[in-house]
Amino acid sequence: MKACIRLNRECATICSAFEQALSYNTAFIQEYAKLCKTACVACGDECSKHNHDHCKKCAESCYACAKECAQLIA
Repeated sequence: MKACIRLNRECATICSAFEQALSYNTAFIQEYAKLCKTACVACGDECSKHNHDHCKKCAESCYACAKECAQLIA
């Protein structure tokens, strides 16, 4: 579970930074979106390995966020 917790925290930090960047319409949206997508997929993949309800919910949220980020990249 160490890797899962570490990725959760790291992903949350990256998503938060992306949210802030979006709020002031940064010129680097593509770069933020790519990093956020990568972090969310990694976090979702790790959480998917565990059978806990909160891990399943986290994985679903991470994959949904990654999908939204992919749309910003396209």
